Amino acid sequence: MGLGRILTAMVTPMNDQLEVDYEETKRLATYLVEHGSDGIVVSGTTGESPTLTTEEKLELFKVVKETVGKNVTVIAGVGSNNTASSVALARQASQTGVDGLMAVVPYYNKPTQEGMYQHFKAIAEATPLPILLYNVPSRTSVNMQPETVLRLSEIPNIVALKEACGVMDQVSELKRILPEDFEIFSGDDSLTLPMLALGCSGIISVASHVVGDEMKKMVDAWYDGDTQTALEWHLKLMPVFRGIFVTANPIPIKFLVNAIGLNAGKARLPLVDATSEQQKFLIELLKKVKEPNQ
Repeated sequence: MGLGRILTAMVTPMNDQLEVDYEETKRLATYLVEHGSDGIVVSGTTGESPTLTTEEKLELFKVVKETVGKNVTVIAGVGSNNTASSVALARQASQTGVDGLMAVVPYYNKPTQEGMYQHFKAIAEATPLPILLYNVPSRTSVNMQPETVLRLSEIPNIVALKEACGVMDQVSELKRILPEDFEIFSGDDSLTLPMLALGCSGIISVASHVVGDEMKKMVDAWYDGDTQTALEWHLKLMPVFRGIFVTANPIPIKFLVNAIGLNAGKARLPLVDATSEQQKFLIELLKKVKEPNQ
């Protein structure tokens, strides 16, 4: 199953009352497809999944699939730190027409490797859809080991991993032991090119909201064998890749999406607005990348 090379972990647009804005969701999804995205992950943690209701998530899945699903892969975020609720959401999401599901390693509870295995196995057994695992130790406080991913890869509909451990030795070990057709995606924009060099498939990106065209040039250059051009784009984009995490994600990227003329709104509490200093920093970051010959 080819999921694409650049999948955007899409923010969830909100109106002034912090209600999900489904019309702006359609607009944003369409924009992303027109600017480099081969797929969209809906209601991942960048989409504020911990503060969305089940009803909001299911409507988001339907809306995005109906809007862009004929052209790109639509992946529904169903993971949480509650296995039973993740299983229930996986079953419901499977009825919305999405192409696959993504589930994060349970956060806060600090499950063992066996606990992670049983958690993802239960989700996979609840749906016929392809499953992407998501390992992000900086957010979950636990690291899913390559041996656990290998065990999970033996479950037929667990087909891919979004890896955000940030350790290239771990990525190398994953590539060494996993089946060749098991896809691995970078979960860190700044590690897209290094992970492509290790044989990974692409990126599930935050930065692609605002530099999707530029990221497509980088990734396409890599696949075309033009490693020098890919490196040049990587180095040019690095300040954005790092800078959009100046405060908790998705606060900075929502600010920048608003700044380029789309209406993402604000983040729900407990997240608050970027400071005026952070906003100025973010605008300057984007400006430097967008200026020619910089």
